[in-house]
Amino acid sequence: MVIGIIAGLVLIILFSGMVTVNQGSVAVITVFGKYKRVMRPGLNLRIPLIEKIYKRISIQNRSMELQFQAITQDQANVNFSAMMLYAVLNQDDNTIQNVAFKFLDERNFLQALVRSVEGSVRAFVATKRQSEILQLRMEIIHHVKEQLDNQLEEWGFHLLDLQINDITFDEAIMRSMAQVVASNNLKAAAENEGQALLITKTKAAEAEGNAIKISAEAEKMASQLRGEGVALFREEVAKGMALAAKEMEQANLDASFILFSMWTDAIKHFAENGKGNTIFLDGSTDALQRTMRQLQTTLDGSSK
Repeated sequence: MVIGIIAGLVLIILFSGMVTVNQGSVAVITVFGKYKRVMRPGLNLRIPLIEKIYKRISIQNRSMELQFQAITQDQANVNFSAMMLYAVLNQDDNTIQNVAFKFLDERNFLQALVRSVEGSVRAFVATKRQSEILQLRMEIIHHVKEQLDNQLEEWGFHLLDLQINDITFDEAIMRSMAQVVASNNLKAAAENEGQALLITKTKAAEAEGNAIKISAEAEKMASQLRGEGVALFREEVAKGMALAAKEMEQANLDASFILFSMWTDAIKHFAENGKGNTIFLDGSTDALQRTMRQLQTTLDGSSK
């Protein structure tokens, strides 16, 4: 009976010396409270009742959501919503020892990490104006990583990534920013409309100017052609009259008959095409003789 009890105790002690460490984590072993060694993933052996597992540490990536506030140089409140990704620096014994013993527990470490990130962001934002913050998202991230890398390495961690998901301001500032954007949009729209109207009027003026120029050139050409036509008509009339006068002279006829005939034809043409207009003619003998003399003078001038 006693032997069975002793054998059972021995088996319990032997089995208690077997430790399983899960993948993605390590176990820190201490002897009477002093750091001894690190157990890796898999089945490990320890000295029962002497070696104790002080802490199991995950070496996997960890994430945390952050929400905090900062104040700009011009005293504007900025609300940040961010996601932080961090992990143990490596699996070296010294690194694992720092992770295990630098802080009292996980809660204290997380509190220090969050406060360090928030403090770094606030220090950067305090040097910038409210109007600049939205454009400095990447600069804020780079600043935080530069500030925290060395400090986190001393703790056995490193910051893998910091994503700033949202940057917002107080409601009053958001309203003023919306008003500024709206006014800028209205200004841009007015400028575009003005430019479009200017272009339209300029094109219309150019088109009107071209039309006037083309019309003037056409009128000039038409006037020139009309003048040439009248000149040719007069030239042909003069030639015809001179030829008729020459033939009548050769036939011993009075050339004034031609003038009289032309004069009566003109009177007939006026009567037929006058559209009801009244033409007053001096039918006296003196007026007729005076008209004939004027026509004769014109005929003589043309024949010369």
